[in-house]
Amino acid sequence: MAIQGKPPTLFSHQFQSSLCSSTSSLSLVNGGSFKSKAQRKPLTLRLSRSTSNANDPQDDYLIDAPVSAGDGFSFSGGKYSDGPNPSDEWFKQGKFVKAYQVGGTGEKAKDPIFGLTMGAGSQASGDVFRWFSVESGNADNPTVILVHGFPSQAYSYRKVLPVLSKNYHAIAFDWLEYVSALESFVNEVATNKVSLVVQGYFSPVVVKYASKNQEKLNDLILLNPPLTAKHANLPSTLSIFSNFLLGEIFSQDPLRASDKALTSCGPYAMKEDDAMVYRRPYLTSGSSGFALNAISRAMKKELKAYVEDTKAILMDKNWKVRTTVCWGQRDRWLNYDEVEDFCKNSNHKLIELPMAGHHVQEDSGEELGGIISGLISRRIVT
Repeated sequence: MAIQGKPPTLFSHQFQSSLCSSTSSLSLVNGGSFKSKAQRKPLTLRLSRSTSNANDPQDDYLIDAPVSAGDGFSFSGGKYSDGPNPSDEWFKQGKFVKAYQVGGTGEKAKDPIFGLTMGAGSQASGDVFRWFSVESGNADNPTVILVHGFPSQAYSYRKVLPVLSKNYHAIAFDWLEYVSALESFVNEVATNKVSLVVQGYFSPVVVKYASKNQEKLNDLILLNPPLTAKHANLPSTLSIFSNFLLGEIFSQDPLRASDKALTSCGPYAMKEDDAMVYRRPYLTSGSSGFALNAISRAMKKELKAYVEDTKAILMDKNWKVRTTVCWGQRDRWLNYDEVEDFCKNSNHKLIELPMAGHHVQEDSGEELGGIISGLISRRIVT
C-alpha cells in the first residue's frame, strides 16, 4: 500500500502505516512479511566514529545488509553490529499478534518522494495486520494493556512491565494508529475486561476507542495526554516531520526520528543500548519514516480537533470509565497549565510526577509501575 499525498486521519479506517518495531526478518508496516535473502552476498559498511581509536575494531559501527535489499532510502536488515545487541534481546521477548483485516488496494508500496516501489520489507501483507507485542505476567491475572506515545515504541515500557507482571498480565505493543485496529487488537489479546494505559499524543485515539467500548474497560490511565487548548499544536521537534520534502528527509534519519524526538521533551537521557532499539525500525525499512511523516501531517492538521474531542468525551456525563491522569511535570512539550483544573472539573484523579517529563515511563518507569498497580487494584472486574 502506498502512502497517499493526502494526510490521513488517525480515526480513519483507511490509514494503514505503522511505527511498529520489528525483527530483521519481518516487516515494519502493516504486518508485511520480509522474505529473507540471506543467501545473497551481504554488503558490509564499516563506519568509524570520529572519537574512536582507528586501530580498535570495537569502536566501529557495522551496518550489514543484503545487496539486493532496501528501498533506496535505508537498509533492510540493517543493525549496528554483527554480534548480540539489546535490540535482539528485546525482540526475542515478544511475538507477533494478528488482528484486523487488511483493506488496502493491493498495490505495491511506493515512496512518497519519487514514486519508486519500495523493498519487500516495506510492503503490506495480503491478509491481516500484525503487531509486535511483549507480554509479561500470568495470563490468568487481570490484563493491563500499555500503549506507547508518539513517536515511541513498546520498548518504552520495559521498566514498567516487570512491576506489573507481579500481579497482572501486562501487554505492551507497537501500535497501528487508528480506532478500529485498536479494538481488534484488544479483542484478540483479552477476552475479559482490561485496563488501558496510554501516553502522550496517542491518548485521543485511545479515549475515542474507550468511549465506544466502556463496558470493556476497568481503568483508563492517561500519561501526559494533550488536554487543553495550549496542547493543540505539535512541538517543533515533531511538526518538522510534516514539512514538505524536508519532513520526508528528516523522517528517514534515525537520530532525528528517535534520539532527538525522545530526548527533547523532558529529562530523559538515552543510553546507547536503548538507542539501538529505538533506531532499529528506521534502519530496517524506509516505511517507518514514511509512517512518521504521514502521522505527523495528520496530527499537525487535526490535533486541535482531537484535543477538543478528548475533552468532550472525558467530561461527558455518560462517561463511566474510572480515569486517572498521571503528569510528568518536566514535560517540555505539553504545558501543565489548566491540567489540574481540567481534572477537577471532570472529576478525574490527577497524580503528579515531579521528576518525569513527557515520556513518563522512561523517566520514572518503576515508580509508574507501582502507581498503575495501585490504581487498578482498587476494583477489578473481569
